[in-house]
Amino acid sequence: MKQIAMIENGGTIAPAVHLEFIQNQAGLPEERGLAEIEAYHRALFLHHHARELELYQQQARIHQDRLTHLEGELKDACTKLTAIEKLVPVNANGEPDIKPTAPWNVWDRVMFVVAGLGAVCLLVFGILNISFNLLESGLITFVENPLRTYFWAALLPIGALGVKVGWDSVRSQRARDFYMAFCLVAGLAGVLVWLAAYSAVYPTLSKTTSEHLQSLSVFDQPGASKSFLQGTTAGGAKILDAIIVGAQAIAEIFLSAALGIYMTVIYNRHRPVRLAGNPLFTQLNEERKSLEQSVEKERLALGEARGNQSRLENQLNALVAFARSLFQKEAALRRDHGEQQRMLLDQISEQLRSQLKTLENGGASDRNGSIPLATTRK
Repeated sequence: MKQIAMIENGGTIAPAVHLEFIQNQAGLPEERGLAEIEAYHRALFLHHHARELELYQQQARIHQDRLTHLEGELKDACTKLTAIEKLVPVNANGEPDIKPTAPWNVWDRVMFVVAGLGAVCLLVFGILNISFNLLESGLITFVENPLRTYFWAALLPIGALGVKVGWDSVRSQRARDFYMAFCLVAGLAGVLVWLAAYSAVYPTLSKTTSEHLQSLSVFDQPGASKSFLQGTTAGGAKILDAIIVGAQAIAEIFLSAALGIYMTVIYNRHRPVRLAGNPLFTQLNEERKSLEQSVEKERLALGEARGNQSRLENQLNALVAFARSLFQKEAALRRDHGEQQRMLLDQISEQLRSQLKTLENGGASDRNGSIPLATTRK
């Protein structure tokens, strides 16, 4: 059986066009022949590609159903998102933080900066003072490794931070006010005790070296009575020195914490309204993004399935159109051949008629010429 493969865009369409079947149908009427050619080649194409075409159709139907379902869910998610606020106010002291605050002014800015500088100065002064006292104590552990004195002195800022954390953990505003007042009173009391104790030893510190040497004696002075502050602790340290160091530490810890609390109070007066992400909105938004990705994948899969289906359908249409064109060409050739044969037969018949007419005319003339001869003989 003769076959012609149609080449289009550098590729072949299978199956090939059957030229012998077209030639066999060329003798039929044109409408009937075209219908037979189209039905035959359509059936031949489906015989080779019916499975693939049906598979692509089912894939397109499945992806279309999934896409419709996902688009419905995506639409519902978007509808829910439009009804939910993206940001919600946070809870401040058990209440939603929705109250507007006053703008910063010059006085609050100055007090905020001064309080911060005061807290830093207190902590630095306390660390340097305690580290210096530890170095002057003569203890071998600090003399051999002076860095340890700063670790010991670090207890002051850590203590102040602990007091500030305690204020942050209190929720009631009344309790916070009492807490801040207690820190302020304790810090001021430490300052007053430190001043009183320091003033008690100041006259001794103000004496010159010669005055100290004159006051020294190798004999006991029974008339001089020692007060409680002039006594010593079990470790051999003077009670007055211990009071000075303790009062200084209390003052630095509580005053630094009070200044930090005051800075927080100033900031709370002017801080912006705090908003946080709505957990429900965040969850729905993540679901929306996931649905959008799924919809995108399904659309690509649907496009691929429909593209494959369209490719096979176009191949079928091209095959049928090519077969019809060959049928029309073959029919036209047959019509031309028939017309040529008819013209040839007409020419042959015309020649025969002319020859017959010539023969008839010649016979008639012969008959006319033989009559007088017969009469003469008689």
